[in-house]
Amino acid sequence: MIPVKGVNDARIAVLGLGRSGLSAARALVDGGAIALCWDDNAEAREGAEAEGLALHDLSRREAWEGVSALIVSPGIPHLYPKQNAHIAAAIAAGVPIDNDIGLFFRSLATPQWDNFEATPKVVAITGSNGKSTTSALIQHVLEEVGRESQLAGNIGRGVLDIDPPGDGGVVVLELSSYQTELARALTPDVAVFTNLTPDHLDRHGGLGGYFAAKRRLFAEGGPDRAIIGVDEPEGQFLANQMSEGPTDDRVIRVMTGVKPGGAGWTVSVRKGFLAEMRKGRQIASVDLRDIAGLPGAHNHQNACAAFAALRALQVPPKQIEDAFHSFQGLPHRSQRIGEANGVAFVNDSKATNVDAAGKALGAFKRIRWIVGGQLKEGGLAALEPHWGAVAKAYVIGRHAREIAHDLKALPHAVCTTMTEAVALAAKEAEAGDTVLLAPAAASFDQYDNFEKRGEDFTACVEKVLVAAG
Repeated sequence: MIPVKGVNDARIAVLGLGRSGLSAARALVDGGAIALCWDDNAEAREGAEAEGLALHDLSRREAWEGVSALIVSPGIPHLYPKQNAHIAAAIAAGVPIDNDIGLFFRSLATPQWDNFEATPKVVAITGSNGKSTTSALIQHVLEEVGRESQLAGNIGRGVLDIDPPGDGGVVVLELSSYQTELARALTPDVAVFTNLTPDHLDRHGGLGGYFAAKRRLFAEGGPDRAIIGVDEPEGQFLANQMSEGPTDDRVIRVMTGVKPGGAGWTVSVRKGFLAEMRKGRQIASVDLRDIAGLPGAHNHQNACAAFAALRALQVPPKQIEDAFHSFQGLPHRSQRIGEANGVAFVNDSKATNVDAAGKALGAFKRIRWIVGGQLKEGGLAALEPHWGAVAKAYVIGRHAREIAHDLKALPHAVCTTMTEAVALAAKEAEAGDTVLLAPAAASFDQYDNFEKRGEDFTACVEKVLVAAG
């Protein structure tokens, strides 16, 4: 655990008692604070009380007397689309608002660091798609090369639940826009921006607010090294803002499908080949095409971002390449479940928006596509350029019939349930096909989260594999 610093005897409210809220409350108590915990969900309150945390009803008029700060869980809207009533009350009372990420950055360093030969580092990864795979890939390589490392944040453990890093240790943090927009302290050594596509627009008041939330990691964080995907205008703008000129190697630009030019530091990928360029010369290359854990162009982009971050940590290129080959990928992200009669089954339940689904569809040649759920603004229209690889779509979700209308002339079947979709896709698939779950939608119409949806797909596939012998 990372005890929170500078809070001894302070009365600090914690709103939201999920993973990050409970972690923050424990770390506050460990730092000497009086944690005042609240969640509008009675079951969450009971869980906190069962482990000895003090409850404090924030709806009472006098609730904010003597409270020095409010720590908010990431799922609670502080401004858009509608401000949470407790947050509005805290603002009215003049109580500063922060989150567990802010507490982490202000509490990580200790006097013990003065005795380390190598100062611990924090690598923070944000962006729309690929954050989790990039984060896990960085941590995997660090483990393979013998560097102490821990994975936390929006993936793995809560940031305050990790162990204090040792001599030369690295903390790898995946950070969502919900986390970066509110943290009062953001000071990573290496910051990574993977890409930007429209997502969570209601929460951020539009695309500009969404980008601004991610930009804070760089503009306010002041990292020593910034790894920035420049395939979109927002990334190009951010790289320009962080750089003092074309040869400023504090910025490493990541790009896909184009030949890099200029004298800057770049990591790019074309046709499956990764290239690191510096001062106009190629200094490393990696063939990504046969790395099983990184299929498709979107994972090649993730590999570039991870490679750049690892180079910023001074890991040699050959060691990175060797470790890439042992990476198994993450559950629910282009995860290969198995194969039967020449048909592969791939779980990409994390493809919760059309951009992520498009990248998944672009990774395979002949697809039996399982799609549907709680669609986001714009429907499936943006995926039409990828339909040439789809033999047939199998639509799931409570609104499957409505979603099917978006598929137009694409062959499809309305299945509603995952069980029916997997069974029918497996029955109709031919050798060489890939049965791919890439929903292009949120899971909340049928599942608690995308993990539960992916687990259901996996369970259905495993029945097919058993039956196939």
